[in-house]
Amino acid sequence: MSRGSRQIQIRGIMSKYWNKTINETTPYVAGEQPKAGEKVIKLNTNENPFPPSPAVNKAIAEFDTATLRLYPDTNATPIVNAVAAVENVKPSQVFVGNGSDEVLALCFQTFFEKECDTDLPVLTPEFSYSFYPVYEEFYRIRSKKIPLREDYRLEPSDYIGVPNCGIAIANPNAPTSRAISLDDIAKICEANPDSVVLIDEAYAYFEEEYETAVSLLPKYPNLCIVRTTSKSYSLAGLRIGYAIASEELIEGILRARDSFNSYPIDRLAQVIGAAAISDVEYHSKCREDLIRIRKYTADELKKLGFTMPDSSANFLFAKPPVCIDAETLYKNLRAKGILVRYFKTPGINDHLRISIGTQEEMEEFIRNVKEETANVTNS
Repeated sequence: MSRGSRQIQIRGIMSKYWNKTINETTPYVAGEQPKAGEKVIKLNTNENPFPPSPAVNKAIAEFDTATLRLYPDTNATPIVNAVAAVENVKPSQVFVGNGSDEVLALCFQTFFEKECDTDLPVLTPEFSYSFYPVYEEFYRIRSKKIPLREDYRLEPSDYIGVPNCGIAIANPNAPTSRAISLDDIAKICEANPDSVVLIDEAYAYFEEEYETAVSLLPKYPNLCIVRTTSKSYSLAGLRIGYAIASEELIEGILRARDSFNSYPIDRLAQVIGAAAISDVEYHSKCREDLIRIRKYTADELKKLGFTMPDSSANFLFAKPPVCIDAETLYKNLRAKGILVRYFKTPGINDHLRISIGTQEEMEEFIRNVKEETANVTNS
């Protein structure tokens, strides 16, 4: 078959001008973004419903725009220092990138071997963040999907004794919302001393009994934790992510970055990110408010016959009652201007991922879900 005649699913075109990797990679598909002026209740991309810290407004007001003529600090030192102070680690243990997706991509490049260099796969959960398989395909990394147990539970022993070139786990997991304990992470790190264990903590702050894996770093030099400011810090529109790890692992990520883009974080973003991360009190309040609204939403959905795992994230992974299937409910809510996330992937295509919005948004969501389930029941 000629190069120009290959077929892929996304966008339906191929090109003789693209290289083999681009022609054969299936890109990540982000959640739907409403068109300008379209009024919707947006519960499909796990954004924070609350505004950023007031410290962000102050930082923007005081920013000297004349400095934009200069390149930014390569290492995003203001953010590095803010993270180091909050997490009680050394600045040399922190790497900052353009959103956690870039940080994750650099980690996959840095720590996991290409299939031409090893027969060993990277281990990831069967259902997890849908960017992981894209990285694996794009960087030509072998992968092995580890099945989740009953109720989408991740079993640490499934990652022990399995030959691998690395492990990547979202904790809490997306889209299933379930988390594993620090003891579980420690067991995985202990059993895989020659592999990097990547723990993606994008949603970790939304655990009710929050425990970050940062406390494990002194014991496990193979542990790398990736975070984002998009979720709990309400900065999805800014694009700041970071990794916390041993100095050895951070140096590797820096090498990958400096082979790609030495200036990923602009000057204004560095000031804003540092201000948001440093405002621990506001961050904590928003976290508590969201957990309260999540509990309200889960309780109301359960009254309507929905089932779901206990969520440790800022979303619910909910299975509708037998009277209506997930895809139908997704489409009916979309027609009413309420966006939730539906995945066609077998094994999770009977669930909806529902981001937690404001109390008012979730009350409106519940009201419409009641209408939809009642319409089906009465028809």
